[in-house]
Amino acid sequence: MLGIQRHAEGEGRKVLIIDDDRAVLITTRGWLERHGYVVSSASTATAGLSALSREEPDVVLLDLGLPDADGLGTLEKIRFSQPGTAVIIVTAQDSLDNAIESIKRGAFHFISKPYVPEELLSLIRRAAEKRALERETLQLRSHAELLSRRLEVAQQQLGLCFPSAKMKEIEGLIGRVAPTDANVFLLGESGVGKEVMANRIHRLSRRAEAPMVRLNCAAFPESLIEGELFGYVKGAFTGAVSDFPGMIAQAEGGTLFLDEIAEMPVELQTRFLRAIQEREFRPLGSMHTLQADFRLIAATNRPLATALKEGKLRRDLYYRINTFQIEIPPLRERKEDLPSLVTTFLKQFACRLGKPEPQITPEAFARLMAYDWPGNIRELQNAIEYGVVLAHENRITEKELPKELSLAPDLRVGFEGRPREPEMLNLESRERETLILALSKASGNKKKAAQLLGIHRPTLYSKMKRHRIEL
Repeated sequence: MLGIQRHAEGEGRKVLIIDDDRAVLITTRGWLERHGYVVSSASTATAGLSALSREEPDVVLLDLGLPDADGLGTLEKIRFSQPGTAVIIVTAQDSLDNAIESIKRGAFHFISKPYVPEELLSLIRRAAEKRALERETLQLRSHAELLSRRLEVAQQQLGLCFPSAKMKEIEGLIGRVAPTDANVFLLGESGVGKEVMANRIHRLSRRAEAPMVRLNCAAFPESLIEGELFGYVKGAFTGAVSDFPGMIAQAEGGTLFLDEIAEMPVELQTRFLRAIQEREFRPLGSMHTLQADFRLIAATNRPLATALKEGKLRRDLYYRINTFQIEIPPLRERKEDLPSLVTTFLKQFACRLGKPEPQITPEAFARLMAYDWPGNIRELQNAIEYGVVLAHENRITEKELPKELSLAPDLRVGFEGRPREPEMLNLESRERETLILALSKASGNKKKAAQLLGIHRPTLYSKMKRHRIEL
């Protein structure tokens, strides 16, 4: 928690006494400790400077007449080493010149021996309070800078820049369709940024002030997704211990984003089609029909022709949701977007990890540009995070990038240990190989593999089952 900690007299505050007068050391140390200060002492400038770096005191009491060094020179070294530490000159060399020179060189105050203890105590208290204020200011400034960086990163995440001609064209389409209530169907490989585009459509729509509710249809077992979508009342089924409104109700007045809609059970697609057509739905176990006012954005990473041919996506539902179709190309077909994405992710992960933003060497950047990115933007994110974590001397070289980026496409091996076959590099096989690569990197640990891919474990299980991947 930010703010100055209000101590009892001196409690917890550190004072360093540098004085060659043993009697002064013992006496001053004794009554400062009785007032709650933590006191250390040194009888020479050398020992004092050593204690300074070790103790980091709030206040230093410095005698000008030290046996091994000039007192004013020691003052300058203290100010250089610990500029925030308050230095009070305590000396028998009482002269106006000494006092003026001490203040000019950064001393907090000058007091002559012999002194009244209460007077020195008052000076120490004021110096310690000044030090506490300076620390609070630094904390506030640091906190403000951190918030500023986080806000900048958040804005960049919300508004990722895609300078390629293909994405500029898509952004133009989004700009025209977003203000309407037309259903939007987003197509594209896993990781190309379909959810980013869904967010943009929502933010540019007249529903931007209302919620955008997201449901990944592959993230839930068939037995649960119906309740997640339509909601349920208490007692509707075993485990329904309280009412749950469902995603449709939560999206009231806003946007419902259904990711991987082709993974929705076919039987449920029929019921959802009715909710779209009639704009009403009934929660599980309820006798009451509720109105549904939402804008639908759906997405799938399956090849559309395959999904329709195999019956994964009902044609009547497809015709209903396909009012406006946008296909987002894979990253390998729009390499012009890489520089801005890399810059954004460098800032994002440096901020998240509390590290300075590293520079990426030309050789490492060339490696990023040469790679075909089967996992698309999500894989790029993981690669940049990997590089930021391992960055050495604030630089990311080829050594700090994932090893698979250095392999030729025909040399990258699958989980079975066999080289990839170029003729198999269609959309389905690319997703399968990305899953295999993640499982391989995670040594078969499904939880870690899901984290690498940026998906939920149920989604990973579903994809493994669909691609017949067995460990």
